[in-house]
Amino acid sequence: MPRMLDVSDEVRAEIGDEEADRLLVGDDAPRSYDCTSCRTPGDPENDRTSTVLFVGEETAVLAFAHATCIPSQVVSVSEEQLQGAVRSITGDSPASAPDASTPAPQNVPGGQAVLGITSGLVLIGGELHPALVVEPTAPIARPGSDGPGDDFLPLLIEQGFIPVTDTTELPTLLGGWSVLLAAGQLHAVLQPGTDGGGQVAWWQAHQALSVTDGWRTAVQKTQRVLIYAAPVGSIGQQPREDLLRDALDKAAAAGKLVAAAMPLAGTPGA
Repeated sequence: MPRMLDVSDEVRAEIGDEEADRLLVGDDAPRSYDCTSCRTPGDPENDRTSTVLFVGEETAVLAFAHATCIPSQVVSVSEEQLQGAVRSITGDSPASAPDASTPAPQNVPGGQAVLGITSGLVLIGGELHPALVVEPTAPIARPGSDGPGDDFLPLLIEQGFIPVTDTTELPTLLGGWSVLLAAGQLHAVLQPGTDGGGQVAWWQAHQALSVTDGWRTAVQKTQRVLIYAAPVGSIGQQPREDLLRDALDKAAAAGKLVAAAMPLAGTPGA
């Protein structure tokens, strides 16, 4: 009997009391699973296990994860992303080879630019931290503005990002934001919704972004992702993590870098 299975109230509301109770008594719960976050094996009889419901426009998929990776919750994703996650979970299609420098752009609201995301590991205080570096392909204008200025960093600072002057210091945790890692791949960076609503995508991958085994191992340990952001032309696509760190250092020295730490998939606070 999977005594260590957690079905949150929001998941129960979506799947119904009958199905939730069947899961809790073991009728529909798996004997083993691959964690939808870290992709390592789990056993609901011996590991604290979260039920995670991925909901698309037409499809919903129930997955399982270590409770130490992400809590039981409902995650809204695009139908295309959901189908990709299903293929990754069921093994119907091979995952792409991990590449720590693969960009995964997404149009930002208003279409002013495309955001590029690069994943990598950053050494701070003798410990490797999983990081994402965000850089647009063109200047970001403030909504409603038709001027030529670049307001990317001021807009992020208004959201709670902190200017970075020293990359050897850990960024502070940004409340209400999180990073969605599903089926071992990066899907989105989520921000608080308006009027107290649920989280919405600030950045969302067209296609799930593969990360290295080292990156997944680091995020499983820290449970947080460091997000660095810089204006267009400040970082570039760096082929190695040492070069990426050098670019971050130069952007910080020039006053062109902001950062925040975010938990995984909506975990509140810590």
